[in-house]
This record gives sequence, C-alpha cells and structure tokens, in this order.
Amino acid sequence: MTQDTLSEAEYDAITDAAAHWCMRLHAADCTDEERRAFEAWHEAHPLHAFEYEAMQEIWEVAGDLPRTEPEALAAQRKPLRSWRKFAVIAGACAVGLPLAAYSGWSLGWVPNSYQHYAATDSVRQITLSDGSQLELNLNTDLTFSNYKHERRATLNKGEAFFNVSHDASHPFVVRAGDGKIRVTGTRFNVWMYEDQVRVNLVEGSVLVSSNRDLPGDGLRLSPSMQARYRHGDYTPQISQTYPGDTSLAWRSGRLILDNLALHDALPLINRYLDKPLMLADTSTGAIRVGGVYNIKEMNNLANSLPKVLPVYLTRNKEGNPVINSMPQRPPKS
Repeated sequence: MTQDTLSEAEYDAITDAAAHWCMRLHAADCTDEERRAFEAWHEAHPLHAFEYEAMQEIWEVAGDLPRTEPEALAAQRKPLRSWRKFAVIAGACAVGLPLAAYSGWSLGWVPNSYQHYAATDSVRQITLSDGSQLELNLNTDLTFSNYKHERRATLNKGEAFFNVSHDASHPFVVRAGDGKIRVTGTRFNVWMYEDQVRVNLVEGSVLVSSNRDLPGDGLRLSPSMQARYRHGDYTPQISQTYPGDTSLAWRSGRLILDNLALHDALPLINRYLDKPLMLADTSTGAIRVGGVYNIKEMNNLANSLPKVLPVYLTRNKEGNPVINSMPQRPPKS
C-alpha cells in the first residue's frame, strides 16, 4: 500500500485505526501487548504516524470533552456511531473548517478554529482570529481555540500580554496552570513558571480563579491589581500594584529585579534559562538581589552573580547551577 495509491476506504481505515489507538493508549487498562501492537502499526507506514499525531493533537484540544455523555445525547446516538465520527468532527476543527453543522460545535465541546503560537528567542506579536492582539515573551507557548460559548487561550508556558477585543456575548478565557482568567475585553498580563501564575491587570476588569474545578468565576481584579496562585490554592492572592511596577518591563526587553530575595527572584529568572538556578539552602534564598537585565542575555546571569553577591556556584548531579552563600567569618575576639 503506497501513499499515492490509497483509496478513500484505505484512508478511512487508517483514520479509524489512529482514533482507536489514541483511545486505547489513553485508557487506564491499556496492556503492554496493545502498546507493542501499536508500535508495530505506527512504524508500518508514514501515514500511520501522521494520522496518529493528528489524533493526539485533537485529543489535547478536546481535552474537556465530557467523560460520560448526557443522557439525552446518549439516547439520540445510534449504536454503531463510532469514535471515528467524533474524530472526523474534531479533525475538521484542527484544520479550521466550520463546525456549525456538527453536534460537537453546537454543544460547545470542540472549537471551530485552533491555532498554536510559540516565541523562542525573541518577543512575538500576534493577532488572533477574533482580532485580539497578543505579545508573547521569550520561551512562551500558547494555543487559541474558538468555542461556541467562549474564546479560549491556553498558556502552556511563559508569559503573554493580552489586548482582548470586546465581545460580551463571547467571553475570552485564559487557562494558565490550574486556574483561569475570564474577560470580555481588556488588557492584562499573564506570567507562568512551573505551577506559579501571576495576573497583572492594566485596563478593564477580569475574574481570576485559581482552580477551574471549583464553582464560580473567581475574584474580580480592577486596574493596577495583581492576582497570584499556584497548584493547590483555593483562591488567588490579590494585591495592589503601584506606579513604577516593573512586571511589564519584559515588553521593552528588560527584567528588573527591585531588591528581591533570591527565592522570589529565581522564578522570574529561571523561566528564561536553559538550566534553572537552584538554591543551596533557605539562608541563601534570603540574600537580596537587584538590577536591570537584558532578557535575551539571561543565560549569562548565573556567572555574574558571584561578582555582585556574597555567593559562589556549584552544580548538582543534573548539571544545574546551585547558588551557595559564602560562609561568614567569625568575628574577631
């Protein structure tokens, strides 16, 4: 079977198989024998790998599909309607085809458009399909999906500034870590590192929730307010920002550390680094650091720290630089 002689039925069979394997490999009861069979199928033809990767992306985009169907929908389904019907629907979404005629779109399960954006070594400006304008900081990864009931951006890592086009009937939701930020039209910044998330509101109003599984839309921010949360937080921590706040200095290519303790500064630094800096102990974390740094030259920061702070560097088994405080000399008697 060669790619240029495949019939429609053969293409359908590959799509069926890719959907089947996507389901089985995500199932808790998938056996080692099944996994070996999948590997054999995956390597048997280049189109198998291509179709499976497409199914994987669809699975991730549609990760919020109900695990059990509403009774009314289940009653309407025909017994022989297979996963492939959903795969075709979701597959259409992956290439941006209209889904108004499909039940997945109508029920708000799958989007009618999906885009993926990444910024690596330079800040990136993008305009979404709804007209919203985004600015992505270095080392940032984000997806945007347009659902019937909401516009959804998912910040997978990094930092982004959002200037959201107003549409009260079609809210804009940013997912970051365990929480979400809900808006209709406003300007705000979202920073994420590991499980930590910070939201800074510049203009308008947003609702911030630290846990999407909890009921309600969260706490409301007004301009010049910040919300922070991390994994396990029941509610975000809210604080006021003041004139001169440096959270958005990255938009002009700078990271400004304003006399921060190292344990507070490292998350801001590490999101730019190939190998994150580590602290040897809590006393080292209490040492304060300040300065203005070029975000494109952050990998040079580690070697400069011993020149400005009472610290020295070692490396752990994983190769990460570890900051150690210089031992204090006993006072002369």
